[in-house]
Amino acid sequence: MMQRIALPAIGPDDFPTDLVYDNPVMQREIYFAPLEDVTGYLFRNLHNMLFSGADRYYAPFISAVEPERKIKRRELIDTDPENNQGINIIPQILTNSSVDFINTAEMLIDRGYTEINLNLGCPSKDVVKRKKGSGFLSVPDKLDSFFDEIFNTLSEKGHSNVAISVKTRIGRNDTGNLDRIIGILNRYPISEVTVHPRLGKDFYRGPLDMEAFEKMYEGLQHPVIFNGDLTSNDDIKDTFDKYPGLKAVMIGRGMIRNLALAREYKGGEPLSLPEITGFTRELYRSYKESLHAEIYAVNKMKELWGWIKENPIFTGKEREIRAVLKAKSPVEYESAVHMIK
Repeated sequence: MMQRIALPAIGPDDFPTDLVYDNPVMQREIYFAPLEDVTGYLFRNLHNMLFSGADRYYAPFISAVEPERKIKRRELIDTDPENNQGINIIPQILTNSSVDFINTAEMLIDRGYTEINLNLGCPSKDVVKRKKGSGFLSVPDKLDSFFDEIFNTLSEKGHSNVAISVKTRIGRNDTGNLDRIIGILNRYPISEVTVHPRLGKDFYRGPLDMEAFEKMYEGLQHPVIFNGDLTSNDDIKDTFDKYPGLKAVMIGRGMIRNLALAREYKGGEPLSLPEITGFTRELYRSYKESLHAEIYAVNKMKELWGWIKENPIFTGKEREIRAVLKAKSPVEYESAVHMIK
């Protein structure tokens, strides 16, 4: 029988402690995109504490609920201000119902949130077939009415000071509605628009449609944020250089692969292997305490490692990574992680 490996706590030498961000580009903002089941509050808190660099964290979307109903317990916990202290977190809502959006938004406003993001980008088939996420882009008339109703109702209820931002794609199946979507977004006091220049049907595959992005970048009358395939310091710099009017870039998968990407862009130290192992060790410990079942913690960590393994720092360590991803018990997982050096 394999013995359980004693996992040491993070040591003082595992993470840089004397970072000075003297890079002149640091005023350009970096947003951490939400990844469902990955970037929950335990992840966000630890990442913010150990790496910093991200100006905002977007919480995984909340499925809006109708009046008289409450959002799911796990979503309540994830967006509880007590669980997100010291973090600039923006909650995100997924819905195509103005009534449900307002009901859910008011729950978040009551908890102190002053900005709420609408998800118009999710490509999941179950979401899209209900005309939510990127599927909502295929019915622009309904989208127009949705915005009209939520902005008027929130204003009537005394919430006109609450910012409503949008994260969108360039269409569901094609870009035929792009001009209409730009016009709709411009008609309302949206605080900013994050654009992922792929169609919903593309999921995360294939090249970005930069022609469509540039059309939105030039046509939108709101601050624009770019999202899509940014994985390196040079990617971020080149994007800001090419589109100097951008308010920020939003990064999801690239920030998981390189946990220190935002820090590095702002002049901090590049990511080290001890930092990765220290971060995953501490997050695993937090999951075990929170989930009250070690196998659940293992499964969540394996999902995270599925992204982290893409970092070039693991070149030559493929066998060790495979052992982590194949682990079927806490003992196997801990033993496999212990071998990554």
